[in-house]
Amino acid sequence: MTKNRTRFWVNLAMLTAISLVVTYLSKLIPFAVVGFLKFDFKDVIVAIGGFLFGPLAAVAISVVASIIEMLTFSSTGIIGCIMNIIATVAFVCPAAYIYKKNHTQKSAIIGLIIGCLAATAMMILWNYLITPLYMDIEREVVAKMLLPAFLPFNLAKTGMNAALTILLYKPIVKTLRKLNLVEKPREGSAPAGKKWGGILIGILLLATCVLGALVLTGVI
Repeated sequence: MTKNRTRFWVNLAMLTAISLVVTYLSKLIPFAVVGFLKFDFKDVIVAIGGFLFGPLAAVAISVVASIIEMLTFSSTGIIGCIMNIIATVAFVCPAAYIYKKNHTQKSAIIGLIIGCLAATAMMILWNYLITPLYMDIEREVVAKMLLPAFLPFNLAKTGMNAALTILLYKPIVKTLRKLNLVEKPREGSAPAGKKWGGILIGILLLATCVLGALVLTGVI
């Protein structure tokens, strides 16, 4: 029991640290839709943590990482911290909950799709409420940005995070098992066809969202 508990906290600390590194590296990406709408990929790490340890663990990783980010290299203050937590939790928790109920690739993909839609809807609402205060602009201006900017941005961002989660989950979990940081799966191995199906879905989704992101940022 003590060994499992220690391993659990070590994993959460490690995933939190990795998510911070990914967040920092994401900030180096020069492209943005609007000044503060920038793509980041920390939700991939949080989602993997949620798949491994459940939605509450994902919330813990998100909250701790967002607070540390706010206190170190972020320039968006408490508002940015809150928005980061809301966006990540809305994306990861539905996926982690659905996957916890049924440990299959299909459940993971369905959960991630639902997470994409939930996070997109949540962020449209919260950007409508908070952005006028954060940017000191009229709410009517923000309302005009919801469909042409916020909606496609959040769909592209969550879609890329979902695709990368699908592609990276198995390799990362295999590595953690080799290091004896994660227990062996209780379920049987998925047939090869299903594994390749998930990989193809992830590649197609990633390519689509990357293309959309390049269009949104004016690169192409």
